[in-house]
Amino acid sequence: MERYSRQIALAEIGVTGQRKIKGTKVLVVGVGGLGSVVAQYLVAAGVGKVGIVDGDSVSISNLQRQILYTEQDIGKPKVEVAANRLRAMSSAVEIVPYNTFLTAENGAEIISDYDIVVDGGDNYAVRAVAESICAEQGKHFVHGAVEGFVGQVSVFWGDRTHRYSDIFEPMPRVEKGIIGATVGVVAAAEVSESLKIICGYGEVLYNKLWRVDLRTMNCEIFEL
Repeated sequence: MERYSRQIALAEIGVTGQRKIKGTKVLVVGVGGLGSVVAQYLVAAGVGKVGIVDGDSVSISNLQRQILYTEQDIGKPKVEVAANRLRAMSSAVEIVPYNTFLTAENGAEIISDYDIVVDGGDNYAVRAVAESICAEQGKHFVHGAVEGFVGQVSVFWGDRTHRYSDIFEPMPRVEKGIIGATVGVVAAAEVSESLKIICGYGEVLYNKLWRVDLRTMNCEIFEL
């Protein structure tokens, strides 16, 4: 009660909502820039089980925006480092690392154990696979993406919303510039959407795309 008192004090959450948060299992696909922030906020909020899936290792270029990692972690598997940091944040949250990339072959089995999947990566193919599996299993897919100073968030939920692959088209993967603050803002918004889904308050971004430009702080919501 003391740990989560500031959340429980909110009428939209309260004790009932906090129990729902504790009883929810969330999978973070990718623990790079977005996933680093998403995972930490989910653990801090008291989500009962947080899975993290990523087959990459820490590199020095990650440190500018992937705030779970330090210089001493370079070369180490991201999920191993992330799992240790997240467990240190809260012994009450179960952390499950998957040292692999999510694929069409392993995705159904991994996702089946979770209620919500949060997009923490930067890969169209992985997002499309994750959202497709979520649709088949009736799970929420909370999408987030960033580039430069611009970010976006939307929520997909089976046949209740449009499909990710119907809205977004695949693009060639190229290294693009970004500031860490963009990642932080968008990741926080993804966690906010997740908590709204869990506790049942507010307006979830179903069939909507929230977009923010940090150069102007202009925010827009588009109907999809």
